[in-house]
Amino acid sequence: MQDLAIDLDGRERPMSAAAQALGAAGINIEGLTGPMGKDGASVGHILVENGDEAKRILEAAGLTVVGEREVVVVQLEDRPGSLWELLQRIGPRSYDLVYLATGTRLVLGGKGIDEVARILAAAA
Repeated sequence: MQDLAIDLDGRERPMSAAAQALGAAGINIEGLTGPMGKDGASVGHILVENGDEAKRILEAAGLTVVGEREVVVVQLEDRPGSLWELLQRIGPRSYDLVYLATGTRLVLGGKGIDEVARILAAAA
C-alpha cells in the first residue's frame, strides 16, 4: 500500500476532486484523511494500492502530490485497547502512526457541516 500526501491549499475541494478522479479511473481509495498541517501547508493523505498510477491520475486532475511512502496496513480488532496492544508488540521501532479508520465509517467536518448532517439525515 502507498500513502500519497496531497497539497490541499492549491484548489477548491481537493479531496472531492481526488475522489472523483480516482473513482473515474477505477482506483479504490483504501483510506484518506485531511487536512493536516505540515510546514504551514494543508495536506491530505490518500491510501491506495498502486501509488504510481494514483499519482499520475491525481496530477492529471490538477492536484499536487507532495509526498508518497510505502505503508503497512494492519487489521485491528474493533475494540478498546487493540491499538495499544499492537503498538506494544511493535515496540520502539522507527515508524509513524499515519491514521486509523475502523469499519467503513467516514468522518466529515468543516464550515457547512450542519447542512451536511441535515442532508444525510433526510436521506437515511
